[in-house]
Amino acid sequence: MYIKQNLRVTLNNRFRGFYPVVLDIESAGFNAKTDALLEIAAVTLKMNEFGWLQIDETLHFHIIPFQGSVIKAESVAFNKIDPFNPLRGAISEKNALEYIFELVKKKISIHKCKKGILVAHNANFDHNFLMAAAKRTKTKKNPFHSFTTFDTATLSGLIFGQTVLAKACKIAGIPFDTVQAHSALYDTMQTAYLFCEIVNRWKRIGGWPPNISHRKRNDEI
Repeated sequence: MYIKQNLRVTLNNRFRGFYPVVLDIESAGFNAKTDALLEIAAVTLKMNEFGWLQIDETLHFHIIPFQGSVIKAESVAFNKIDPFNPLRGAISEKNALEYIFELVKKKISIHKCKKGILVAHNANFDHNFLMAAAKRTKTKKNPFHSFTTFDTATLSGLIFGQTVLAKACKIAGIPFDTVQAHSALYDTMQTAYLFCEIVNRWKRIGGWPPNISHRKRNDEI
């Protein structure tokens, strides 16, 4: 009984062996294959001895637009990023991905997981840009699942009735500063807090570990 209960509070058991990594990308457009990736941040997660999901480590990089990339004026006006500002301290896509992939692989090993899974708000956008950059730069040993993601917009719609990040955070009791929004680091941190709250709230109301007897009763109705 002790062993069974202990397994239920490990991170690898919670998500079927997947290791969740919260990520946000700021770009110069919506086309992952042609438009420049300008900023990326990643937050790794951990689980304490009682099974509560928590923020662990953070990485954040400004990115040099790849050669031949498209930079759309309306996109950089929206996220307020000057791609050519020398004070950005930008690095190449490849270097940024190598740093992130190395950290994720380390965490996968520590938590005895089998694969990283991207967590993001409107995750399809970030996943597409991540995969396109990895392919473009030929960055090896991508630890992220090739198509599965956890989308906090969808989860927030279910739990809070809101799909906009700022509104979902507000209902969840998480501060959200619209002035800092659309910075990859800020959005990633708020998304990480939101994801942890969603997972932990489900645990608090008794949704995890699964109540087998309750499920059986529902099946009989």
